Amino acid sequence: MLKILFGAIDNVAYGPRWFNHSYEIIWFDDTFVQEMVAKIDGTRYVGGYIFDSPTLGPISPEKLSGGLKTLVMIYERTDRIFDATSCGPNCTPLLLEIGRRRDVTVNLRYCMPMDGLEPLDIEIINAGITVHRAKEYTNLALKFLTHPGKDAY
Repeated sequence: MLKILFGAIDNVAYGPRWFNHSYEIIWFDDTFVQEMVAKIDGTRYVGGYIFDSPTLGPISPEKLSGGLKTLVMIYERTDRIFDATSCGPNCTPLLLEIGRRRDVTVNLRYCMPMDGLEPLDIEIINAGITVHRAKEYTNLALKFLTHPGKDAY
């Protein structure tokens, strides 16, 4: 299940930096990780440390986008809480899919759009509830991002 903590919190990992210093190339043998690479960056994993980008040509894993790096870290390192704020709206469907495949907790500092992606199954840790509709998610996201107050994590 995908679990979200809204707002600024301590001890959250920044995905792109963690990726650059700790990724394992074997992760890219996973067909789901390859799907993420293709959908987010429009890039194909060739093998080893080589990716084929339609705009950049052959690139190394360090040249992948920040949003993709964060998604890969969320998927592979479920023991950490990553700041998913570097993931744009194009990452939302894959973040939800990661949550269907694994129990993961992320931090968000913006209201990532969820419209058209229902039904949802997201635990909002700040509120202690699970939401299933985009409207529920958005209302809680805005509450904790604009008025964190005593209800914040």
